[in-house]
Amino acid sequence: MQTTEYNLKEERKQILDAYRSLVRSIGSKKSKEDLEILRKAFDIAVEAHKDMRRKSGEPYIFHPIAVARICAEEMGLGVTSIVCALLHDTVEDTYVTLEDVERQFGSKYSKIVDGLTKIDEVFDYTTSDQAENFRKLLISMTDDVRVILIKIADRLHNMRTLESMRSDKQLKIASETSFLYAPLAHRLGFYNIKSELEDLALRYTEPEAYQEIQEKLEKDKEVRTRFIRHFSAPIKKELETQGFSFEIKGRPKSVYSIWNKIHKKGVAFEEIYDLFAIRIIIDSKPEYEKADCWKVYSIVTDFYKPSPERLRDWITTPKQNGYESLHTTVMSPTG
Repeated sequence: MQTTEYNLKEERKQILDAYRSLVRSIGSKKSKEDLEILRKAFDIAVEAHKDMRRKSGEPYIFHPIAVARICAEEMGLGVTSIVCALLHDTVEDTYVTLEDVERQFGSKYSKIVDGLTKIDEVFDYTTSDQAENFRKLLISMTDDVRVILIKIADRLHNMRTLESMRSDKQLKIASETSFLYAPLAHRLGFYNIKSELEDLALRYTEPEAYQEIQEKLEKDKEVRTRFIRHFSAPIKKELETQGFSFEIKGRPKSVYSIWNKIHKKGVAFEEIYDLFAIRIIIDSKPEYEKADCWKVYSIVTDFYKPSPERLRDWITTPKQNGYESLHTTVMSPTG
């Protein structure tokens, strides 16, 4: 009995700690009203889910808190979305009704929670027509895009904690994710989330291939990090000389995109030369952005030989979702 009491006490403390971390992740832009509505949503969700556990055995409430935190930290969404993320499973899985949500929070919140409850009815996972799925989804969700964003956050957390599920469930959820949620995240401009969803899905749909690529990437990690540092140094120096406000990030290609290339082009891992990408993010006044991007391109190609047929110009014609950048492939002196 003592152990159980101690465990429950410890769990309550962990739940409260998780909530405090969520509040901290929102940053300083929160009013007294924001904190009150967040606390109310948290209290309702804790009470509603109190007897529920996830497949891993942990209290269910950790899931909505984690989804809310993805909305705050990784998507930059506001308090309304975070509150709805905390409540997203209450109407579907507990005694809480949509009327309760409307009475306690107002119609803006109940509409989003209702959308989250109904969203699975919109998707038809049995069809291979992805475009039709998107069309149905977007038509039904035109009221509030936050429904889709919270659903992507929900799926991301489910994918991150998929190992405790049965293998047939893992496969079903992973397939759905690569078929629908990763492309959806991509369309909405959440590229990091899209890459992570693809990688996590591949881990379950092609476990051996995933493991093999992951191990090879890990093995070469130090060499690659050194190379990126060495490669970026002259560019960094010149950008500083010319007075740019910028940030340079180097990152390896995702496991999924390497697997995709091996698969589509029929090449071995060792034959893929663009295993990583370097991203230069510049902070310019809106009226100078385009000209500055081309200046940076010019600096890069002064040091490294570009491959003209690989240039992608999304500055002149931005992507439909507003994405603007230049992509180029260049060759280092060492080949």
